[in-house]
Amino acid sequence: MTDAINIYVEQENGERIALEAPTDMGLSVMEVLKANEFDVQAVCGGMAICATCHVEVLESNELPEMSDDEAYMLETLPHATESSRLSCQLRVNPELDGLVVRIMPEA
Repeated sequence: MTDAINIYVEQENGERIALEAPTDMGLSVMEVLKANEFDVQAVCGGMAICATCHVEVLESNELPEMSDDEAYMLETLPHATESSRLSCQLRVNPELDGLVVRIMPEA
């Protein structure tokens, strides 16, 4: 596939699963995870109001700045870490190539 990047999902056992994500469709990381049948609830459909698409970013290039809405939602989560993000707020683009995430448990 041309115009695509690789995103990796780290499993509990440390295995990393590579996902190919198109950069020309305006998808979020959440949509890529759901399309690849990962267990991401995404109850709000990507509006940053439910935090059911919470991921921990393990490796990345520079990520886009977090919105106030995303920061607020992450503050409410018991499992949030310094590298937590809502996958619905990360848009697939060439700068995300090589992104490694771990899907976090729901509260």
